Amino acid sequence: MNNYTENANAIAEVLSSYFKGVFNGDTALLRKIFHPQSILAGDVNGIPYFKTLDEYLEGVSKRKSPQELNETFRMEILSIEIINSIAIAKVHLPIFDFNYYDLLSLSLTDSGWVIVNKLLTNVKIY
Repeated sequence: MNNYTENANAIAEVLSSYFKGVFNGDTALLRKIFHPQSILAGDVNGIPYFKTLDEYLEGVSKRKSPQELNETFRMEILSIEIINSIAIAKVHLPIFDFNYYDLLSLSLTDSGWVIVNKLLTNVKIY
């Protein structure tokens, strides 16, 4: 994929799957779009957060999903930056009582774009 628009559209599809996976608690879908060696790090209310992909997916599987709790879907892509075969996406995920912002690193592999790292933080609304 040499075309910026094609890459941006492909990344947007991955991000859409990410949102669906988080919102519906679909760990199989999330596993498809993350690289198996992904690291997820950041903070939640000032408490450090650091997990492997398997640890993250285990947590997702054990909680009720936003969809099960009848939450309104409000996730959105804020920006996508692409340089050759790497990209960064800034996304907003207001779910549960959290106001998450994620920075997702993506890499273009033989099978398409995958998320290789996730940085997250909860921004309190005052």
